[in-house]
Amino acid sequence: MSAARLYTPQLLALTVELADFPPIESLPLHGDARAVTCGSTLGLDIALDQAGRIETLGLRVRACAVGQAAAAIFARHAPGRDLACMDAMHDRIEGWLDGDAPIADWPDLDLLEAARIYPARHGAILLPWRAAIAALSSAPAAG
Repeated sequence: MSAARLYTPQLLALTVELADFPPIESLPLHGDARAVTCGSTLGLDIALDQAGRIETLGLRVRACAVGQAAAAIFARHAPGRDLACMDAMHDRIEGWLDGDAPIADWPDLDLLEAARIYPARHGAILLPWRAAIAALSSAPAAG
């Protein structure tokens, strides 16, 4: 598959959406993730609502266009989701990328379909969910 088919106009358009989610260091929770295969990194700042779901988020993304697009897709749909959701989605997305499972139930994930045949991009795609798990796991227990 050519790079032109991987880097579609739709995928590239997602990368500019990251400007809508700048880092917010004043938020109480932070998570970081790094893709071993390519060195891409993602930092996530979040605040939770009273039910422990993501309410506000900011991102620091240093990744290829595929990783940036995955981060934008994540940011679009992360509000209202909690740690259990992030754990489940990470596993489902990883299974989908590996070809062992159908596409995960995360809106717009189909925009990354072309990247599935590039295993070196899988780590970059999973970055936002890994950073969210790290951030949410550091939240104090409700109670």
